[in-house]
Amino acid sequence: MVTPMSEKGDIDYDATRNLLQWHIDQGTDNLCILGTTGEASVLSAKERTQVLRLAVEVCKGKIPIIAGVGTIDPQKVKDMTLEAMDLGCDAGLLVSPYYVKPPQRGLLKHFTSIADIGLPIVLYNVPGRTAVDISDETIAMAAEHDNIIAVKDATGKVERLASLKVELEKRGVANFLTYSGDDATTLEFVRLGGDGGISVTANCAPRLMHEMIMAAQIGDLERATLLNRQLQPLHDNLFCEANPIPAKYAIFRMGKATSPFCRPPLDALDPLLYGKVDEALHHAGVL
Repeated sequence: MVTPMSEKGDIDYDATRNLLQWHIDQGTDNLCILGTTGEASVLSAKERTQVLRLAVEVCKGKIPIIAGVGTIDPQKVKDMTLEAMDLGCDAGLLVSPYYVKPPQRGLLKHFTSIADIGLPIVLYNVPGRTAVDISDETIAMAAEHDNIIAVKDATGKVERLASLKVELEKRGVANFLTYSGDDATTLEFVRLGGDGGISVTANCAPRLMHEMIMAAQIGDLERATLLNRQLQPLHDNLFCEANPIPAKYAIFRMGKATSPFCRPPLDALDPLLYGKVDEALHHAGVL
């Protein structure tokens, strides 16, 4: 979920509360707070606490909260994971440490040490941002830990799902969940046996994304395909600039935030791109 902010970059807690309630009303299945889309990397520790506390307050018992807990420093990751657990979050989204390019054995040690804390963990593989790809073997080895329950795969390579399932089967790992982190390929991902998606598009069209995924899961590919066509311009144009810049503009246009601004070094959407996002929102029927 995006973190609404003012033009000055201050978090708009009233808009955040309203956005959380809107997701409840829309029937959103889970909410990822302080992930990539939530601009977690530019929030202070105090702001993180306030946003997570608000999310749990509004959503507890209504929507499970997955808190972003990943960063480059393992001690900070442990601290954030402990806090998320203490605040009552349901799981943590753990991205691989970025920039330092750790080896696979280092990733495995890191993931399992965080999982030892006790909060259920969703691994987050997004090599386009981290410069390290978590291998299928490493994911499967990590999944042997009772508290590592899922992976968000943002590689966009749907063929990875089959190879991951082979690795999981080799180790006798059952009930491990696989989520697409790439909206453009989510339909195919679910059709091939994935469990759902952690989505940017769902910031604007949560009900439609839910219906598309559910249709794919029950084998109604005709309906799933029609819904995905309705959503396709959002899949594309919410990435016309770096996420979450277009998503924050979209939420603003929908009246769910008081400004479209991101915190530096990001910025508001280039006005030349307004038309693309507006058209996508209209095509989805949410504007």
